[in-house]
Amino acid sequence: MARGKFEYWLTEDGLTLLEGWARDGLTDEQLAEKMKIGTRTLYDWKEKYPQILQALKKGKEIVDYEVENALLDKALAGDTTAQIFWLKNRRPDKWRDKPVDDKQQTAAEDLTPLAEKLRV
Repeated sequence: MARGKFEYWLTEDGLTLLEGWARDGLTDEQLAEKMKIGTRTLYDWKEKYPQILQALKKGKEIVDYEVENALLDKALAGDTTAQIFWLKNRRPDKWRDKPVDDKQQTAAEDLTPLAEKLRV
């Protein structure tokens, strides 16, 4: 590793760039490639320099919330696929794909009126 190579990534410009790349959805491997370092070096820097870790977390968090909000908007607007995806991930205890036993069948029957409302 070149001595001081990390210093640029601790500047305001470097951290902003890292945050933007994280927001764009780049993986750690892709980030390291853009930074012209090895993936292991990136992992080391994330442990050693909290500013780098925080910039990457912040970038990923923003886009995650934007996607989550868009998914919720679509589900609430009646998009059945979005509703199914949301429920399977947020309520897997009730909405996962698996064989249904008698107890689960009764619970599913109790939800039939709710399912009818969602189709409106």
